[in-house]
Amino acid sequence: MSGHNKWSTIKRKKGAADAKRGKIFTKIIKEITIAAKEGGGDPDSNPQLRLAIQNAKGANMPKDNIERAIKKAVGADAVNYIEVSFEGYAQSGIAVFVECLTDNNNRTVASVRSIFNKYGGNLGTNGSLNFLFNRNGVFTIKSEGLDLESLALEMIDTGIDEFEVDDDILTITCAMELFGAVNKKLDELGIEVEEAALERVPIDTKTIDLESAKKVMKFIEALEDDDDVQNVYHNLEITDELAEALENE
Repeated sequence: MSGHNKWSTIKRKKGAADAKRGKIFTKIIKEITIAAKEGGGDPDSNPQLRLAIQNAKGANMPKDNIERAIKKAVGADAVNYIEVSFEGYAQSGIAVFVECLTDNNNRTVASVRSIFNKYGGNLGTNGSLNFLFNRNGVFTIKSEGLDLESLALEMIDTGIDEFEVDDDILTITCAMELFGAVNKKLDELGIEVEEAALERVPIDTKTIDLESAKKVMKFIEALEDDDDVQNVYHNLEITDELAEALENE
């Protein structure tokens, strides 16, 4: 299983805690807000909102929370979020790409810069890491009860890149331009998707010693815990040894 997907799996396990779940809900509400403000509050005519609602349901967000978020987003007092990204390096030369949604750019810049400084990272210029990551569609599905062999054949026909199972989690990865087609195919097959998103997947990963890797992951988690941060991508190889250490923390 790729390091990218291993870390996603570990995060899901950690995300079972109430505090982490609240953070996940906050991120999804921001996604709903952006989608509803840009394309309207009707998911039938707004694919971006439909996807955000799909992810909200996958995270077990209550229906009332979803409806309130949509109503607030299309109201006169809706919060205006802007998208901001940061690129740089953690210790040991690990590339880090940070995506944010914020209503206060100055606060976000100061906060992200502070985390980079605290953990020995270095911020770079936007665009400097584009060559290290591909933009891919990534779908997360609970594999329990699925006929994985038949599903794999169905999905291969759509042109997916990867079909990986770890424990009870199936991860399907595709090229960015196939995202809509793969999402539609899963819907036609009646497959319930826990999360679907366009993510930055590292083209190559970098392996470093365990203690250095644990320090890098502390840095990654500090970024992910920031209220304005939506996603953090990196090219650190999550070895089995590192995965075990992270799960036991």
